[in-house]
Amino acid sequence: MRGATSAKWVAGAAIIALGVTACGGGDGKGSDAKAEVDANAVYSYQSTEPQHPLQPANAMEVGGGRIVKNLFRGLTDYDPATGKLRNQVAEKIETTDSQHYKITIKSGWTFHDGTPVTASSFVDSWNWSADVANNQVNSNWFSDIAGYTDVHPEKGQSSVHKMSGLKAIDDKTIQIDLVQPVSYFTYKLGYTAFSPLPKGFFADPKKYGEHPIGNGPYQFVSWEHNKAVTLKTYANYKGEDKPKNGGIVFKNYTQAEAAYKELTSDTLDVLDQVDPTDLPKYKADLGNRAVDQPMGGITTISFAMYDAAWKAPEKAKVRQGLSMAIDRDTITKTVLQGSRQPADSWVAPGVAGYKQGTCGESCTYNPAKAKQLIQEGGGAPNNKVTILYNADGGHKEWVDAVCNSIRQATGVECTGDPKPDFKTARDLIDGHKVASIMRSGWQQDYPLNANFLRDLYSTGASANDSQYSSPEFDKLAKDADKATSVDQTTSLYQQTEAVLAKDMPVIPLWYYKTNAGWSNNVQNVKYDSFGDPVFTQVEVKKK
Repeated sequence: MRGATSAKWVAGAAIIALGVTACGGGDGKGSDAKAEVDANAVYSYQSTEPQHPLQPANAMEVGGGRIVKNLFRGLTDYDPATGKLRNQVAEKIETTDSQHYKITIKSGWTFHDGTPVTASSFVDSWNWSADVANNQVNSNWFSDIAGYTDVHPEKGQSSVHKMSGLKAIDDKTIQIDLVQPVSYFTYKLGYTAFSPLPKGFFADPKKYGEHPIGNGPYQFVSWEHNKAVTLKTYANYKGEDKPKNGGIVFKNYTQAEAAYKELTSDTLDVLDQVDPTDLPKYKADLGNRAVDQPMGGITTISFAMYDAAWKAPEKAKVRQGLSMAIDRDTITKTVLQGSRQPADSWVAPGVAGYKQGTCGESCTYNPAKAKQLIQEGGGAPNNKVTILYNADGGHKEWVDAVCNSIRQATGVECTGDPKPDFKTARDLIDGHKVASIMRSGWQQDYPLNANFLRDLYSTGASANDSQYSSPEFDKLAKDADKATSVDQTTSLYQQTEAVLAKDMPVIPLWYYKTNAGWSNNVQNVKYDSFGDPVFTQVEVKKK
């Protein structure tokens, strides 16, 4: 998932589980004693305006993504306490070859309008979401399924609207045939794009995008654009994670500092991330309500590889030089107050297949070598670069620091290019209208290096912001997907990642940590390895 900030650790895949503990700091403000709870009370959460309608396959950024993942539940998800893959709507998932799957779903699940969740609810949803005519940002998540290219051709429209590899055998049984074996396909099924949709959706998708009806723990109440989205608990929810509260208000903030100020005054209940300005003091301010823990995410900056100025092969040296000109250690320790870890690869630590040092010397600060590489590559276009970012996300300080580092090390002029909010920035990025470099970032959608590689850098991938295209990368990624085990897949993806070090379409900066907290109004707040609070488990104290 794109980050302003998109699951977890699966047994048998040699993956490290990051628990959902909240690490407090400061002077012990706050109390560990449990207060009496109002199970019907609603709490507020720091958010941003969703970029797209609230449809399962149309939310890749966190503003819409976190709302959608609370409105819907798919076949599987990940237990936030253990990190293990668990069934939600699925009763069982069977395969003997990782290419042909038979899925049986549970009885009793309903949508928020009372209609039943059936096998067709999934099949119809996936076919609609994959269809090129419906312009869903996550449509290529269905590209493993046979017949995807028929409903979503590379160019033009299609008269075919159903994937041949997808069938509802009866109300409880789904048959899936993939183009080729994908050892980790069950992990991908936990992503929200694979959620079901009710029959009514297809009569008016636009209406349902504004007033969504899902099958998740929360149901839609209202969407005040540029202000808030309000959800309430769904009483008939059948999932493993029944809410301990009455609902959530996703409050929009255009400045991260404003959110923190409201948190400390108890007018906002749960924070997404502490802004850079308040990082030095948030542990002292919040005490036991402060969070500082690892998460599966990375901050990067991406080149507009669709611009002719960056396409020439020799420009790879310029990109490597610019990366080498960034003093990650100093920036993370000073500007970011130790809240980030310098990146040395394109995959976050803790994710299966993470390999330390893949970026090599390009991620090590070396001003002399940086200047040399930039000269060998013919120089930066007009000896200038700009970094586009959203001004509402607390990015100005580190963007300025990165630019200062580049300018001082190489003489290349570098300036920030702020846009007022996340949606404005994303619209420019999605429209391929970035002139130079763009802020980018990723939070895991599933716990394999494939999610940080194939889903971001394969030709045509929906999250491939830079429009990078490499036949070598694509071939290695396809070979990795054909592997017969998850361990083989992750090993082959490590070879795929090495291509990025050579081409450098995207510069790794640092790995995310969750630096957040909550107000005095709530308790039992824990964050998972996505960096999200475990929304259903938040308890609101009685007044």
